[in-house]
Amino acid sequence: MAFLDPRAQSRKTARIFMATKSIIKPAKSPAAVGPYNHAVRVGDLLFCAGQIPIEPATGNLISGDIKAQTERVLENVKAILDDQKLTFANVVKSTVFLTDLANFAGMNEIYSKYFTADFPARSTIQVAALPKGANVEIEVVAHF
Repeated sequence: MAFLDPRAQSRKTARIFMATKSIIKPAKSPAAVGPYNHAVRVGDLLFCAGQIPIEPATGNLISGDIKAQTERVLENVKAILDDQKLTFANVVKSTVFLTDLANFAGMNEIYSKYFTADFPARSTIQVAALPKGANVEIEVVAHF
């Protein structure tokens, strides 16, 4: 991916630089459920794969209501952010996938405990199904 160097004073002196792609595989995260990585860093952005409520120690989907599942999902997101020395304050965009929008209020209650100020942009989408029968999945983009 090519970017204009933001330090350039004018277009005539602008230099193009190539941002490198770094694969992120945090030790404290559950194993990926398919052929993807937990996160990819390109330049100053960290693109995190969607996280479902998998317990890292067992690799199993946790049981419980939408609040319990959302908490586990956000703890999995936190493990990725922590690995890169980031916090939820660095998140600029999140996407929430729910199998039932009737669960929005419960998800939002837990979500608001992790995102407390200067909230990221967010989309919430109802989907037909999620991997392993999860009821919620959340992906984020963070800025370094």
